Amino acid sequence: MNAMEFFQKSAGKWRSQRTTHHLAFRQAEMGSSDIQVTSLGADDQKVVEICQMHDIEPSLAAGGAFVTWDGSMAWDKDDENHKGSTVFAIVPDADNPRKGRMLRERGYAEIVPVVGRFEMDEEDGLILITEYETMSSVERFWFPSPNIRMRTSAVKRFGGFNTSTFCTEVRVEEGNSDEALAPSQDVTQFYSAFGW
Repeated sequence: MNAMEFFQKSAGKWRSQRTTHHLAFRQAEMGSSDIQVTSLGADDQKVVEICQMHDIEPSLAAGGAFVTWDGSMAWDKDDENHKGSTVFAIVPDADNPRKGRMLRERGYAEIVPVVGRFEMDEEDGLILITEYETMSSVERFWFPSPNIRMRTSAVKRFGGFNTSTFCTEVRVEEGNSDEALAPSQDVTQFYSAFGW
């Protein structure tokens, strides 16, 4: 699987539950969000525009994704801080399509346009590595099953303030935005393995 195939597999609606560990405070914070992922072809105008934003030739892009989210965190009373959208574009390396540049309209750790690196690991997990002006982040996404996507992220700020996040995302059944996909055998087995 390459990164574009990963985005295509991610297309759809997801219900996300996450825990963020604030290491400096030795505390954890719970949150949830609804996520919509739309895969974009290489000739999509959003992909062309983000390539132009980063001064990269659009013909080098393999495609991308448009992602929207609407969520909340336990400590934050302003839900507007957890609502937004961003565009990704994938620019694979010429010699290895499983690695390359990931163009973002909006970064994970800072709300600025940014270019990071991506690679697919040996288990077909998607790893994103991004260096910002004041921090760096490493994210990994993977599918234990077609209807469950997992995500971990670690953010390190210059000066040593770190956070780590673990998310479980369950695909929402098409045509029913209010209910998560009914637990299939693989979903049930996954949660049972963790005693949930």
